[in-house]
Amino acid sequence: MSALDATDIKILEILQDDASCSIAEIAERVHLSQNPCWRRIRQLEESGVIRKRVALLDAKKLGVGTTVFVMLRAADYSDEWFETFAAAVRTIPEVLEFYRLAGDVDYLIKLQVADIAGYNRVSQTLTRAVRFRDVSGAFAMEELKYTTALPLPRKPQAPE
Repeated sequence: MSALDATDIKILEILQDDASCSIAEIAERVHLSQNPCWRRIRQLEESGVIRKRVALLDAKKLGVGTTVFVMLRAADYSDEWFETFAAAVRTIPEVLEFYRLAGDVDYLIKLQVADIAGYNRVSQTLTRAVRFRDVSGAFAMEELKYTTALPLPRKPQAPE
């Protein structure tokens, strides 16, 4: 896909805020008719800019309101170790995010669990799968900012 224009960016802003907006509503807000608006959205999806549309759920209302960040230091750096570790992580539904890091910590996992016992179960699952040099968890005390909206390119400025 070529560079995003101001209309594409506005469509993305709308969809990041509320993906359930109708094509008619989006088209009206970006000053397009429905067919060209629908084509732009389809092109954004086909190019992979829009990966998928999802519903955001309330973790507390679902009984999994405890966020835990797990920092792990590997005991082994072989491909086999990593494949076993990654496969184990993929089977754990409480894992929301999983990153390999540069620095003192090798991996960071974000969990959403019901309580400390839920964290303990996940921790035991991980430590049974592979050996670690160090595992530590940090419990979020308060959520200060949460968003799924990505920063978008600035809208092109009109020539003066």
